[in-house]
Amino acid sequence: MSTHIVNEETAKSLGLLPDEYQKIQEILGRIPTFTELSIYSVMWSEHCSYKNSIKYLKKLPRKGESLLVEAGEENAGLVDIGDGWACAFKIESHNHPSAVEPFQGAATGVGGISRDIFTMGARPIASLNSLRFGKLDNKRTQHLLKGVVKGIAHYGNCFGVPTVAGEVYFDDCYQVNPLVNAMSVGIVKVGETISATSEGVGNPIYIVGASTGKDGIHGATFASEDLGEDAEDKIPSVQVGDPFTEKLLLEATLEVIKTGAVVGMQDMGAAGITCSTNEMSAKGEHGMKIWLDKVPTRQKNMQSFEILLSESQERMLIVVQKGKESEVEKVFEKWDLHCAIIGEVTDGNLVQYYMHDELVAEVPADTLVLGGGAPVYDRAFKQPSYHTQRDKFKIENISLPNDYIKASKQLVQNPNIASKRFIYQQYDSMVGINNASINQPSDATVIRLKDSKKALVVTVDCNSRYVHADAYKGGAIAVSEAARNIVCTGAKPLAITNCLNFGNPYDEEVYWNFVHALQGMGDACIQFKTPVTGGNVSFYNQSPNRAVNPTPTIGMLGIIENIDDVMTLNFKNENDLIYLIGENKNDISSSEYLFNEHQVELSPTPHFDIKEEAKIQDAVALLIKNKQIKSAHDLSEGGLFIAVLESAMPNHFGFKISTDYSIRKDAFLFGEAQSRVVVSIDKNNQQDFENLLKDNSIPFQHLGTVEGKDIIVDDENFGSIAEYKELYDTAIEKYFN
Repeated sequence: MSTHIVNEETAKSLGLLPDEYQKIQEILGRIPTFTELSIYSVMWSEHCSYKNSIKYLKKLPRKGESLLVEAGEENAGLVDIGDGWACAFKIESHNHPSAVEPFQGAATGVGGISRDIFTMGARPIASLNSLRFGKLDNKRTQHLLKGVVKGIAHYGNCFGVPTVAGEVYFDDCYQVNPLVNAMSVGIVKVGETISATSEGVGNPIYIVGASTGKDGIHGATFASEDLGEDAEDKIPSVQVGDPFTEKLLLEATLEVIKTGAVVGMQDMGAAGITCSTNEMSAKGEHGMKIWLDKVPTRQKNMQSFEILLSESQERMLIVVQKGKESEVEKVFEKWDLHCAIIGEVTDGNLVQYYMHDELVAEVPADTLVLGGGAPVYDRAFKQPSYHTQRDKFKIENISLPNDYIKASKQLVQNPNIASKRFIYQQYDSMVGINNASINQPSDATVIRLKDSKKALVVTVDCNSRYVHADAYKGGAIAVSEAARNIVCTGAKPLAITNCLNFGNPYDEEVYWNFVHALQGMGDACIQFKTPVTGGNVSFYNQSPNRAVNPTPTIGMLGIIENIDDVMTLNFKNENDLIYLIGENKNDISSSEYLFNEHQVELSPTPHFDIKEEAKIQDAVALLIKNKQIKSAHDLSEGGLFIAVLESAMPNHFGFKISTDYSIRKDAFLFGEAQSRVVVSIDKNNQQDFENLLKDNSIPFQHLGTVEGKDIIVDDENFGSIAEYKELYDTAIEKYFN
């Protein structure tokens, strides 16, 4: 064994706390080698161990009738979608890498989350993303946006999986630390999944896929620290992706599973070989003997810790039944991929790493992993001091606009509201031809299932300004809006995955927001029967000046039994009637209108009541089932005016609506009170429609009519639909022309 001695300073330089260094010595009964210390530093990093979050993650609802595995059991969540099929889905962050190298950071985020899906034996069929950047008029923001979008497009397009949906927000809080959250969705036959486990003493262990280089070393540690002025120096911690190799690896992986020779499999993401060997060993309650010098490398003279910690992409660890080696090797030889035996399963719980017959590290696997010996902390938290300023907000102090037409046109060009076509046109959304939402826009994306009338419905949602204003309500709203989008598409919400983006957990105000956001999410998940299947915690999204807004991004999965029953958001016919389901409120809190028109940065969350939300969603679902509405679109950023406008633009309809004089006109048009949906109906169906809502005690309001080519509000002509569509479509593009 190596005699290289380390000390507390060495541990500190690797991101370990003094108490953690002491605990490592107690576990091993000696001073660790540098390689062993490196192993613990990455496995006990926040990115791998969730040491500052697991206490509260465990409180989220994680059981449901459709779930085939519980949260954290496998690489991704697995939900029964009927007819013998299951859906695997998950969302994860790649924030810090994207901040310093946007193209590769985003590209490898897509690659990594896709591997989580096909490692389980599921074929990826769709990608989604949630992106957050600083103000769009900033040159660095434009650089990051172009790089991230190009990285997502390059990897997804080459890999052959469509990017079908997403969201993009711009806010000062993300100026230094952008957020890049990638989600992947796949399908697999029930009973044909592979577990990330290791068992069977003597079974050979293979590394397959790409060769191992020095890219991404200590990437997990990099993801577990604040972004400082030296961020650009961390580019070696960013992995380099190859989507063409990933495509080969996908096909080879799905083919090798069919041989029946595979005992267990895990992709190599954060912490590379270190993570996959120890997590599989701990889960299977076995040990491993690994020969690092047998790992195919693309750089000469790599040291043992470099091979162990490399996060080179497109690699998997596979445990194979002894005697079936040739079947496995034949598959990977066919796909021209590395397939090398680097170890074997052993008795006990020790994972031993050798380099040229020298034992360089020996660690008990269960002491390294989440749920085992990894540290668990309960950090102190306190209510954010900025709540005092938030609570001073009074709507009476906000003046009404002098010019509603000007305010409307400014709002429609707001980058958080305007069309994201500049971004999504760079993605291939049609590869595989399963995306049913291209020409028929709906609140959530519909994915066809081949040889079935069923369809998956997916969305990603989070308004971080709401969470910043009130973490509990904001967390609940994120789940509720995702469910509302699914319901407005005619589908039933099934389950969620989440990517929890927060600042430094040692900041007590940051941790307050984290704890309360999870409580809000959990209560909403219980209300809508959408258990948490897993996801990702991303702390340390913080520059020296400030943390990002708390951003618990929700990825939600729904199912629609008959794709012919999909509800879209676009108005269908001239003279159809426009209704609001839900209740208008005298509320402009935390709205894009208040933030941008009046420069009010702090105000409460918009009105939200979870029981009210559930009633509205049930009513919309019933209306769709009874075929009593022709379109449905939920109200979100920009409020009622933007929702009606977005319903009118696809078919170039104008509309005529009236406001409610008992409510401030700016609140009526631009307020973002929750639990509201704009629908259109055939005028011949008006009585039946209204009777259903009255019978179920659902508030509603007749807004107006689909008509002409102009926008008429309270008999005032706001301009043509063509003018607004041009402003809406080109707002983001103008920054790059």
